Amino acid sequence: MAVIENSKVTVVGAGSVGSSTAYAALIRGSARHVALYDIATQKVEAEVLDLAHGTQFTGSSDIVGGSDLSVVEGSHVVVITAGAKQDPGQTRIELAGVNARIIKTMMPQLLEAAPDAIYVIVTNPCDVLTVLAQEDTGLPPERIFASGTVLDTSRLRWKLAQRAGVSTSSVHAYIVGEHGDTEFPLWSKATIGTVPILEWVTPQGDRMTVDELDQIAIDVRDAAYKVIQGKGATNYAIGLSSARIVEAILNDEHAVMPVSPVLHGFHGVDGVALSVPSIVSAAGAVPVAETQFDARELELFHASADALRQVAGSLRS
Repeated sequence: MAVIENSKVTVVGAGSVGSSTAYAALIRGSARHVALYDIATQKVEAEVLDLAHGTQFTGSSDIVGGSDLSVVEGSHVVVITAGAKQDPGQTRIELAGVNARIIKTMMPQLLEAAPDAIYVIVTNPCDVLTVLAQEDTGLPPERIFASGTVLDTSRLRWKLAQRAGVSTSSVHAYIVGEHGDTEFPLWSKATIGTVPILEWVTPQGDRMTVDELDQIAIDVRDAAYKVIQGKGATNYAIGLSSARIVEAILNDEHAVMPVSPVLHGFHGVDGVALSVPSIVSAAGAVPVAETQFDARELELFHASADALRQVAGSLRS
């Protein structure tokens, strides 16, 4: 496949995450056409108007939107952010029941409007919702996947870059597993440049310790709770990371990103959506089967799969 000409992305949900995603896509030029869809007519029209007023300063992308499903037609990528938001102290899994019902109602309508699109689920808990949506729609797993730990990985790289005294792009490390409480870093493969993480000498002349890395992993895992506690929602970074996923699809980049497709036969995991390094292109997302885990990481990966399998099972019954 090749770069998609005259590309269109539709963001579903005009709340703080959806509007931030549309804004990020607009200013980054992620797609030629950006659309915002929401059933709340007044809200979505106001957001689109606000975005449209700034298009003199955003390059060649344009913005449309509204509460009519025709907005979604012709989309190459559909990013789903609609759903109840995560309240302070609430886990992503506690959101599952409400948002599962919303996705179940919405997916057939979206598929009718954009049958050939690739679907990226951002609504939390994104991994569980992806499994249910993929089962309900019968879409191939590469064509419907969650944004997963792309944002968590960015958070991790930012913290490591600060400590190591390098640019974020020079940190090669991934968060994998659930986008949530059972996520974990692949420390065994983490490097700064080509240097293993524990061997890097910081500007202070010391090296990071295992205990310090464990604390960084906790800080990354809990980062969303801290932001939500302070301002009520996480929106800018998830908007930017979602726009970046859209670009990898529309530009047929074959970029390796830790998105969350439904896995089949991946290190013993079947039928669960978990974030693993995946090749993201115009065909969607395909897990990198050669991804290696050490023994402890594999144990954590299976624990994450078990936790999500349990939640998905409870929502099916």
